[in-house]
Amino acid sequence: MLLGSIEAGGTKFVCAVGNEDYQVKEQIQYPTTTPEETIQRSIDFFKKYPDLRAISVASFGPIEIRKNTEKYGYITDTPKVGWSQTNFLGMLQKAFDLPIYWTTDVNGSAYGEYTLALASGNQIDALTYYTIGTGVGAGTILNGQFIGTLGHPEVGHVRLKRHPDDLDFKGICPYHGDCLEGLVAGPTFEARTGKKGQDIPLSDHVWDIMAYYVAQAALQTTLHIRPQKIVFGGGVVSETFLKKVRHEFATLMNDYQDVGDLEDYITMPIAENNGSATIGNFALAYREVKSADN
Repeated sequence: MLLGSIEAGGTKFVCAVGNEDYQVKEQIQYPTTTPEETIQRSIDFFKKYPDLRAISVASFGPIEIRKNTEKYGYITDTPKVGWSQTNFLGMLQKAFDLPIYWTTDVNGSAYGEYTLALASGNQIDALTYYTIGTGVGAGTILNGQFIGTLGHPEVGHVRLKRHPDDLDFKGICPYHGDCLEGLVAGPTFEARTGKKGQDIPLSDHVWDIMAYYVAQAALQTTLHIRPQKIVFGGGVVSETFLKKVRHEFATLMNDYQDVGDLEDYITMPIAENNGSATIGNFALAYREVKSADN
């Protein structure tokens, strides 16, 4: 059975065709340009596979996920230039008479990590996936379903207590300044230091400041949702950085709640090379096929 995946990012698109065992048959990636050009490249890629059974899209946003609204399937008021009010799903539905699942990029990654955890024999009922890269977002799976009914969660825009050594930094979020995304997204390195994140050694104090903020996000998620696992992916995240996050998390939690071994609780993705969304999309597309068959 052939299944399609679109991981639609503000910088690049990754399209893949695979099977119900989450094995990739072919994959391409290309830069995100205009909606018409970028989505058409996805359509052209999938047209090579007439036996495709379903597609799942994990998109940057904000997006409209409520099926009972006129804008369902749209990228809505996004800061990505030229993409506001793009009928992404509608363009795909015109090209394909197939079930198409529509969700956020972080939901796709969360579902991929959830699927891999189950496949490895771990009984996971609740998992949260954060991505920290050009932006910040999170998706949560609870009993096999995504959290969010009025809309999808916008965890990147929660407010945080400021680090005492970071009070002069105003943050980079155009809406909130010093929300989580405004304080820890990849571009904050250059805004703070004039250097890109990859050029700053992990011994630099700026990483301790970042870990303090990310640990607060993990603490909020823990106390509010109580997931069994919190996964951090994206270009900013490394295992060395997560060691700092776990240390800050333990300090902030102060033994109030037991989450078990922090190395098992706050983790890197199981999927290699930030491939969680592709696996999640295959699993969601397969779920659509089974639902249609029933």
